[in-house]
Amino acid sequence: MKLLVGLTLLAGMVLGNTSVWAQQPAHADPLELAQQGDALAQAKLASLYLLGRDGYEANEKEAANWMLKAAEQGLVEAQVVVAAMYDSGLGFAHNVNKATQWYEKAAAQGHGTSLAILGRTQGTKASVAFNYQAMRLNAARQIPKEYAKRFLLK
Repeated sequence: MKLLVGLTLLAGMVLGNTSVWAQQPAHADPLELAQQGDALAQAKLASLYLLGRDGYEANEKEAANWMLKAAEQGLVEAQVVVAAMYDSGLGFAHNVNKATQWYEKAAAQGHGTSLAILGRTQGTKASVAFNYQAMRLNAARQIPKEYAKRFLLK
């Protein structure tokens, strides 16, 4: 178990994620915990709806609803997913301003991908030819499902 936690943290650092993903017992019911207000459980439930797994039918609006609850509690990874969902119009109406607000919240917590999307990393600042809009659109398409898979590993 310690090895798995260590590998998860290492993978998070390699992927540019500086936060620590909390762990929950494997037998925990995400719906019950989510309804009790557990942010990680809300993100997991949102992930189940987003990916259509474990008996949950794919439902972008339900996914957005539960991910927003987790993001509002300060779960940085959920904030990034909400931002990407607003950016891509996945579960929410497309809204660049709201997406930017959520990326800002995650960036304020040091989230590397959000900082890059907002053009605040040394690599993006140094590149004259860097296309922020293309990167942001690409990230908005990839982040929700990739982060959903990560949440389900918790």
